[in-house]
Amino acid sequence: MKTWAKVALAGVGAAALLGGVVAYRTATFKPATQIDPNAVKIAAATPVDQAQAALHLSQAIQILTVSHQNKAENDWAEWDKLHAWLATTYPAAHAAMTREILPNKALVYTWQGSDPSLAPIILMGHQDVVPVTAGTEGDWKHAPFGGEIAEGAVWGRGSVDDKGTLVMMFEAAEALAAKGFKPKRTVIFVSGQDEEAGGTGAQAAAALLKSRGTKALFVLDEGMAVVRDFPMVGRPVAVIGLGEKGYATLKIVAPATGGHSSAPPKATGVETLSRAVLAITSHPFPMKFEGPGADMIRAIAPYAGGMVKVAAANSWLFGPVLVGELGKSPASAATLHTTIAPTMLKGSPKENVLPQDATAWINYRIAPGQTADQVMARAREVTKGLDVRLSWEGGRAIDPSPVSSTTSEGWNILAALASDGGAVPVAPGLVTAGTDSRYMTGVARDVYRFAPMHASLNEFGMIHGTNEHMTLENLQRMTNFYTRLIATAAG
Repeated sequence: MKTWAKVALAGVGAAALLGGVVAYRTATFKPATQIDPNAVKIAAATPVDQAQAALHLSQAIQILTVSHQNKAENDWAEWDKLHAWLATTYPAAHAAMTREILPNKALVYTWQGSDPSLAPIILMGHQDVVPVTAGTEGDWKHAPFGGEIAEGAVWGRGSVDDKGTLVMMFEAAEALAAKGFKPKRTVIFVSGQDEEAGGTGAQAAAALLKSRGTKALFVLDEGMAVVRDFPMVGRPVAVIGLGEKGYATLKIVAPATGGHSSAPPKATGVETLSRAVLAITSHPFPMKFEGPGADMIRAIAPYAGGMVKVAAANSWLFGPVLVGELGKSPASAATLHTTIAPTMLKGSPKENVLPQDATAWINYRIAPGQTADQVMARAREVTKGLDVRLSWEGGRAIDPSPVSSTTSEGWNILAALASDGGAVPVAPGLVTAGTDSRYMTGVARDVYRFAPMHASLNEFGMIHGTNEHMTLENLQRMTNFYTRLIATAAG
């Protein structure tokens, strides 16, 4: 046989072998996070008066715990009003739990379990809401702080983020306590007062719990939900956040000689600053098909079928293709790497004056597996030779949270509940924003981020936006979820 024929046959054989491997891996593919909804015995939901729950959420929305970036603008009396309202509205829950109001107005409730050998669970929901952008009030279908119940929903700022969660936690606790439920496992509610402006309340609560030696089975906070129109499958998928990205804002200062713009130097401060910003943004962190973002795709792939399943089952071969496809969407791309976003600039106060310094701010969301120190080192390397000073805004940066388990008892309970008896696929995910739960590292074995609300990708845009509302269907899902969760995990 001639050499070229042998080579051709070898090529055919290799291709056949490769095709067989790909076909076998696809046929036998099962994501590591696949769940058995029957593996955990989930308690039945405790009835909650849904009309009352809607009214209570409406009342909470009308309490203006608006968290401004400048905390001196906050009306702290509104937080006191919220605390008094909670105590009056949920008497059975307050009789069953002990309440601690921390000096910064964060809340810690403890529902003591009968078995001290069992690690507690921690449920979180913050008190504050973001402001409504001035001038957009008229764009709302219903007044942003009116708490109107209309069109099958409760409308207003905080109805979803995050008073909806906080109120439904208490609705669940009230229903269970009134029924005589007594937990075996301790249940702790943590509610920060400033999640939208720094999270000092959650930090204080975490420090308090650490000082007591608390090591919870799991923490559950906001962060992800059920996406009704999940890409690739076009059906509802429950995404539970296993971790969240780190947060840091790089401040770049280019010192310069000020003066009249009619006689500019060879290189102005603004030019030097521009070169530094471009040097950083032109060296993005590479996207990698790994971590919670990749695990989410692997978990969904069996439901998508076709080439999505083939690629996910054989990411060792098709990883670059997956990265290329996911990279087309800013939202999915953000789950695969550290993002770099220039957000603010400062130069001269007048158009014909050269600034004495020019400043830019670049916001980073740091992916698991990297640290703020590595991000800073990269920025220093690519701006080497430019006359700029680099520092973290506020003198601090937050590293990514640890990635929680998908095989733990806590995951199994949450995934079984989120799956709605196996009707909804469940996938792990990565929260690309920030939550108060990031401060609970060290207080719990695992920290998860999920609320059982169903919404389309477009509808999630109402969070921090216009026409925020909680549908009555989602309100009932929330009360069912929290009564079942507490009864299952702590009963």
